[in-house]
Amino acid sequence: MTTEVHAPNDALRAVRIGLRMSQDDLAKALRRAGAESGEPNEASKRLVQRWESGISRSPRPVYIRALERATGVPIESLGFAPQVPMARVHGDGAGGHDMTPSAEGVAPASADTRAGRQTAAENYGGVWLSRYEYYSSGREDVFEGRHYVVLVQHGNRLTGRSLNGASLNPDSPLSLDLTVDRSVVTGTWTEQTATGGYYQGACYHGAVQMLVEPTSRRMAGKWVGFGKDFDVNTGPWELRLMDTSVSKATLERYSVPPE
Repeated sequence: MTTEVHAPNDALRAVRIGLRMSQDDLAKALRRAGAESGEPNEASKRLVQRWESGISRSPRPVYIRALERATGVPIESLGFAPQVPMARVHGDGAGGHDMTPSAEGVAPASADTRAGRQTAAENYGGVWLSRYEYYSSGREDVFEGRHYVVLVQHGNRLTGRSLNGASLNPDSPLSLDLTVDRSVVTGTWTEQTATGGYYQGACYHGAVQMLVEPTSRRMAGKWVGFGKDFDVNTGPWELRLMDTSVSKATLERYSVPPE
């Protein structure tokens, strides 16, 4: 007899924490979003728990729209799998619940994933100060980007999301998807620039690789990404641990632009 393993939805959890919402808060926000858009739903704390635990991976369209409205994040960035044709529908009515793939349609955890869960020695969860430098060809100068970021860890995977209002440039949310291999951290980043800022809402993304210091309180390395003229840019990037807690009080304290 085998036990089915569900991969937690760390992306959704990171976004929720970044918005300083409890699971119950998110459920209330989803119901409110549904009511405001004329699509009532029955979102509950239990439903949010099922999403974050990975038990439910494909929300119904009514929930997808509510999630995007409540979080301000596209569904593709909330860690959900695409809906599949063969699925069981839980609940009924206009609100309904989720579509959960049948057991035959659930991919088992890979050996690498299982190994990663067992070998990640350190816990990097908490609030970190993200700082990077970049050269602006249009302004012919070097600038700095800073965000307070919440990191959520599952095994050797780290999912990061900047806190609301916690960026040096307002309304420029940052997302990180990282993998830890001993002292090496490798992954990707995405930043949505402010609509009214210099980059006029452009979305930038690229890769990053950092080394973790022995204290496990700082990671430092380089980022790489494409510029507006399709040139490859790079620069320094570091993460500094500010607090291992993700309590509501801690998140409120860091929901401010970094100095």
